[in-house]
Amino acid sequence: MRFTIDTKILKEAIDVVSHASTVSNMTPILENILISAQYKKIVLTANNLEMAMEYVVDTGVDIELEGNFTVSAKFLASFISLVQDDRVTIELLSGGSLQFTTPSSETKVKGIEASKFPLIPVFKVEQPFRINSWDLKKAIDRTLFSTAEGNIRPTLAGIYFTLKDKNAVFASTDSFRLSEYVLVNAIQSTDSTAIIIPSKTAMELSRILPENVPVELFLSENQFLVVFGTIKVFSRLLNGHFPDYGNFFPKGYTTKGVVMRNDLIIALKRANLISRENNYNTRIAFRSESGLEISTGDTEIGAGNIRVVASVEGEDAQIGLNSVYMLEVLGVIKEDYVSIDFETPLSPIMIKGVPETDGKSTYRHIIMPLKI
Repeated sequence: MRFTIDTKILKEAIDVVSHASTVSNMTPILENILISAQYKKIVLTANNLEMAMEYVVDTGVDIELEGNFTVSAKFLASFISLVQDDRVTIELLSGGSLQFTTPSSETKVKGIEASKFPLIPVFKVEQPFRINSWDLKKAIDRTLFSTAEGNIRPTLAGIYFTLKDKNAVFASTDSFRLSEYVLVNAIQSTDSTAIIIPSKTAMELSRILPENVPVELFLSENQFLVVFGTIKVFSRLLNGHFPDYGNFFPKGYTTKGVVMRNDLIIALKRANLISRENNYNTRIAFRSESGLEISTGDTEIGAGNIRVVASVEGEDAQIGLNSVYMLEVLGVIKEDYVSIDFETPLSPIMIKGVPETDGKSTYRHIIMPLKI
């Protein structure tokens, strides 16, 4: 194997696929990237057995000899980031090593033969679902943060993705909060399906999805494939039953406040300087005459009361919550104003952007209150 490639293009490909490698003492080849030179293209692949990524380079490359080999993803990412030359020649040497040659350097690195690299799953699904990359990224970003961590409840460690009546619905919960993002008429198919996408896979998709390109989703019983441009992302799905969450969202409210999102973010961050000593437990009072008042209670650092201009309707009331949870949802809502409503101080707290829909999507989030 021998080929010459633009350094910038190679770096982009490595940056994408290297995140699918993993540290494994039992299976060291999972730490490697498979480099395959095929006719007029180079294919880079990483596979940790739960998720795999494939990146095809068909521009900026000149192939002299076809072949394949695997080398450390960590080395490749570090090495290529330090190459200042415009192009680099990569050659497989006898004895099991790759040589990287530039006008100013020669570097050899040992690796593992390609025959030991795990195969990528073969998909038999012929008709994919199609979605815009920007829509998919927005959906992931608005739900990923409220997935559960750890293995206590594995089905909550991912995003619940359903297709119904051409709508794509994304939901997540860690039992303390719940997010739902609906893309209206986003899928040109009347088929129905329901899967749970692992959080790590969703996070990597959000990282690499470009703006405004078509994306194809291929779904099977226990795995799925995402294709856009020259990139493919394969992933296992989480097994199990996601909670029937529809009834968790309140049907009405007795108190509602509308506030500028940025004003509320700043106020909560100020309160957190005090409330961090008390697990970020924070009270928010809703007053029809004066707006919102955020208070921390007494801690070892001190106490804080912050007033925020807001429009309040319904009954005056006070709720307790984890302010970190509130800040996280405010960070993914993009509207200038948000609404916060609830039925009683111990009922789920609903947060939405204002306006609640742009005609193409809707987003709603609830946080379970604290008894403070």
